[in-house]
Amino acid sequence: MNDFRHETERLILRSWCDADVAAFEEACNTPAVTRWTGGLQTREELAAAVARIRATEAELGYCFWALERREDGRFLGFCGLKQLTADGAPEVMHDQPEIGWRLREDAWGQGYAREAAQATLDLAFTRFGMDQVYAITLEGNAASWGLMRRLGMMPRPDLDFDMPRYGGHVTYRIGRDQWMA
Repeated sequence: MNDFRHETERLILRSWCDADVAAFEEACNTPAVTRWTGGLQTREELAAAVARIRATEAELGYCFWALERREDGRFLGFCGLKQLTADGAPEVMHDQPEIGWRLREDAWGQGYAREAAQATLDLAFTRFGMDQVYAITLEGNAASWGLMRRLGMMPRPDLDFDMPRYGGHVTYRIGRDQWMA
């Protein structure tokens, strides 16, 4: 069992537990939240996704951690790191660190994603010793790539790609030297 826990001013990033599958379904399995991630999923698909996330953490020590609000323990979604394995991604990006996030709709616009992503990037470069971190999103997901820019990530149009199931993706990157500056 994993027991990662990292607190920010308003948030807790932590390992997933069994009860999080239902919380994840309630929080993030909505048309608005899944608009850019392939659409609604069944409970079985969500449980399988959480199982993969937990296996990633067991293997690597990091994952897309469960995200909750400190003041009331409310499940907000996830934010964290994984190895980039997207279909269609350029070979140079395969198995490189990727940051990702997904938050419930009523948590949008409150700075939670940025706070969680900043903590995640700090962990990537300090605790996990990564040299660089990528982020990808669909071309139309302006909110996501806008956050990437606010985090100091730089667009890498030379690495943009089409994912067979989803379409055109934009790629952003930040190196340890840029983050630590």
